[in-house]
Amino acid sequence: MPAPDLVTAELTLTGRLTTASNATFLGSIGDAAVVYKPIAGEKPLWDFPEGCLAHREVAAYLVSEVLGWNIVPRTWLRDGRFGEGMVQLWQETDPEQTAVDLVPEEDVPDTGWKEVLQGQDESGGIVSLIHEDTPALRRMAVFDVLVNNADRKGDHILPMGDGHRYGVDHGLTFHSEHKLRTVLWGWIGDELSAEELAGIDRVLEGLDGELGSQLAKLLTAEEIEAFAARCVRLRSAGVFPAPSGDMPAVPWPLF
Repeated sequence: MPAPDLVTAELTLTGRLTTASNATFLGSIGDAAVVYKPIAGEKPLWDFPEGCLAHREVAAYLVSEVLGWNIVPRTWLRDGRFGEGMVQLWQETDPEQTAVDLVPEEDVPDTGWKEVLQGQDESGGIVSLIHEDTPALRRMAVFDVLVNNADRKGDHILPMGDGHRYGVDHGLTFHSEHKLRTVLWGWIGDELSAEELAGIDRVLEGLDGELGSQLAKLLTAEEIEAFAARCVRLRSAGVFPAPSGDMPAVPWPLF
C-alpha cells in the first residue's frame, strides 16, 4: 500500500518530550514516526516574534534541501490535535556515537576533533568542549551561519548509525539581527571547500526562484533580505567566521 499523505492523513500522538522548552509531541502518520510542535505551544520570546517558530523550522528545512546536504529531516506545516504546527520525521540515533562532547582537557584527541572552548567542572578540573572534524559537521556549521542559528546545542545534532549527522530544533533561526550561537566553532578562519561554496551558490540562485517564493510564505521580507546578505557575505569571505557582536557565542546550556 502507498504511504499515507503526510499532510492530510491522521496524526496520532503517542507521547510528549517533557524536556523541550516548547510543547513537543511524538506521534505517527501511518508507519511514519514524527515530531509535532504546535504553534499554540510555543512560549513567547523577547527577541523573536510570537507564533513563528514552526515557520522558521520549515524554512530551515527548505534551505537544507537547496544546499543539497540533507542536514534537516523532512519538515512541514500541518494541522494536528492542538492546531497547526511543525511536523518532522523522527530520526533514530546511534547511542554509541557522539558528535559533540565534553572531555577532560588531557583527553582531547590529537586528530579527528576540534576543541571549541575550555571551562571548569564542579570539582575545579579543566574540561574541553569538542566536536568532530568531519565534512558533515562542517556543512552544518555553514548552514548555521546562513540561517543565523541562535541555538545550535550539542544535543541538536543527531548522530546516525551510518555516520550521517542531522540537525534539529531550528525555531531560533532567520532573525534579521546577528544571533549566531553554536557549539560548532572549530573551523574559525578555515577556507570553505569548493562543495561548501557551491552549496551557497545554489541557495543564492534559489532565492531568485522557487526557494525565494517558498520563504516568502514563512518569513518577513526583512528576514529574507538579511538571509540573502548573510549568504553573499559568507560567499565573498570564503572562510568560516569568528564570533562577533555582543551576544554569547555559544548557547546555554551547551547540550
